[in-house]
Order: sequence, then C-alpha cells, then structure tokens
Amino acid sequence: MEVSSISISSGQVKSTEGLPIRYDLYSPISRNGLSFPVIIFLHGFKGFKDWGPFPDVCEEMARAGYGVVAMNFSLNGIGENKTEFTEMDLFERETFSQDLDDIGTVIDALQKGEVTDKHSSLNTDTIGLLGHSRGGHTAISAAVEYDPVQCLVTWSAVADYRERWTEEMKKDWEKQGYTEIENSRTGQKMKVGKVVYEDSIDNADRVIAIERVKELRIPTLFIHGRDDESVPYTDSEKLHIACEARDKELRLVANGTHTYGAGHPFEDQDFPKPFSEVLDWTEGWFVEHLR
Repeated sequence: MEVSSISISSGQVKSTEGLPIRYDLYSPISRNGLSFPVIIFLHGFKGFKDWGPFPDVCEEMARAGYGVVAMNFSLNGIGENKTEFTEMDLFERETFSQDLDDIGTVIDALQKGEVTDKHSSLNTDTIGLLGHSRGGHTAISAAVEYDPVQCLVTWSAVADYRERWTEEMKKDWEKQGYTEIENSRTGQKMKVGKVVYEDSIDNADRVIAIERVKELRIPTLFIHGRDDESVPYTDSEKLHIACEARDKELRLVANGTHTYGAGHPFEDQDFPKPFSEVLDWTEGWFVEHLR
C-alpha cells in the first residue's frame, strides 16, 4: 500500500529509570478509517535514530503503509543534540537489559496511546521490529519477550555479544571498572562500564540473541553484508540456523558493508545500491508478513 502523505512528530517517554526515551513517529495519514501496523526501528552500538539515512528509511516505510517509531535507547549517550554524544556517563552503563526494557516501555506507550499522532490510526497490536547491529541483537530478544511483536527484520545483527568481549577488555574491567573504545567518526574515547559486561553474562538467557532466537516463532528475515567489516556475516548465518520460526530467511548482500554503503551524514539523493537492495527486501518482508 502506497500512502501519498505522512505526518512526522517527535516526543519522549520515560524509561524504567525515569530517563527520556526520545522518538520520532512517522505516520501515514489515515483515510477511510484505515489503521496501520507499527514498525519500531532500533539503532546499534554507537548509533542513534538520526544516523545517516535512517530517517529517510523510516519515512519510506511509512509511505509503504506503516506507522514507524524510531527510538533512541535511553542510555545511548545522545541527549538534546540529536547527533552528538553528550551523555557519556549514560553510554558507559548502557546494558542490554535496559535496552530491552526500553523497547517494552515504547510498546506499552504505543498501546496506551501515549505515542500517537492525531492524523493517524495505528494498530498497536500488530508490531514489527527492525534492528541494526546491536539493535538487531536486542530486537531478537524483544521479539520473543513482547507479545505484540508479530514480525522481525535484522540488519547486520550480532549473534552473541559475549564473543565480542576481548581478553584485553576483560582485564580493563577487572582493573579499572571500564574499558575504552574509540568512535571512529568523532574521535571520542567512549567508556564501556563493567556493568555492561556483567549484564551480558548474568542475564544471557534473556538478553543474548543466540540464546533467545531458539524461541522465535514469528516471521524473521536476517540480512547481512558479505563484506561487513564490523560483524561477520556468519553471525546472521548462525542466527538463521538456530531460529525456530517456520517463516525465516537469510539474505546476504553482495558488496554489502556493515551499513551497506551508507554513512553519516547522509546527504545523497539516492541510497547506495546495497542499501537500496536491503530496504527493498525489508519492505517486502513487512508487506508480506505484517498486516
């Protein structure tokens, strides 16, 4: 279904800690009493809802007939400035458990009508998730945990975050309580606290994708670039094999990097070819399985 006009609004809801979960809602303008399923878009590690072409993606999916909620996780380090990391103390303790709780908070707010647009009618009992990288990792857990989620697409998903913790990082956590990673885009040194590591170990049965994907029964599409420089495409292969859903697919993108050729800022008129291919597959999956 192609929609001629959409409405874009922004807001925030409070996390379980009382911190803001900032979101943008892209809504097809309802005509003839139609209601539209909802897709929640989840960014990855060192990511945010306004990264690169993500807003354009959300707008395009809204035009395909979905209400789209792009959310920033409450601890992702992005504050009032939508594209700069200014809340590094929060980023340091961004656990998988809190990210998962944030998704539940947004779903609850949607169902209570707290995330809404007066121009649109949203079917908040029919929700799809789209997650990139770490967001795809957490989306798998959320798809199992929250009943309204009926459909899932992951881009460049991590299979098991425990495997990304190096011995050097573990030594840092034991010695000083944090490790540092560099943001290649901004040059910032970003602390990752020991609490993040401990959460991934202590709550693995709830927050680790390869553990939870075995419980998945909803239609799931795993997409990954063959040339992913950050997360090997074998992660999505492992997730696809372990997934118990009847309707599942794995699609590997030739010449696809971790972000499928897109970067930040994104100022081009057209998406890179690999990115465009990924978006076409994603829309097609939701059109087929999220109604």
